[in-house]
Amino acid sequence: MKFDLDYLEKLAKIVYENDLSEITIEDEKQAVCLKREKELVPAPLQAVLPSTVTSQVVSSSEQKPSEQKIQNSPHRGVPITAPMVGTFYASPSPDESPFVSVGDSVAAGQVVCIIEAMKLMNEIESEVSGKITEICVKNGDSIEFGQVLMYVE
Repeated sequence: MKFDLDYLEKLAKIVYENDLSEITIEDEKQAVCLKREKELVPAPLQAVLPSTVTSQVVSSSEQKPSEQKIQNSPHRGVPITAPMVGTFYASPSPDESPFVSVGDSVAAGQVVCIIEAMKLMNEIESEVSGKITEICVKNGDSIEFGQVLMYVE
């Protein structure tokens, strides 16, 4: 597979139009990772400021929500939100048990669910350690960017 400029531009368009945070394509000889970095601005201004799409062959670390200020809700805990639009899956496959259930303890970095976007399965990790206090969506639900998936206390 050859990663020419036209191919990369098509991938960037897919990332942008489907509000994906990243896409990675690789074969035996090479890999490309496109990451979409969004500016953190107050909610009313987000529609005005464009986001950018960057391309790189080697993935670099990006700022995680754990590095941002996360405020605990006094009743539910820290929200885990959807980083993209897609379909929520609570388990790795239909015949397996869910990644987490209410009352389970989780560690920072532990996979808590999967979001499918454009046939790509994206593992969603907890940014904090604690106990799952609430799961706000059902298996197979369509979810929106920023929607609260669950709370960790």
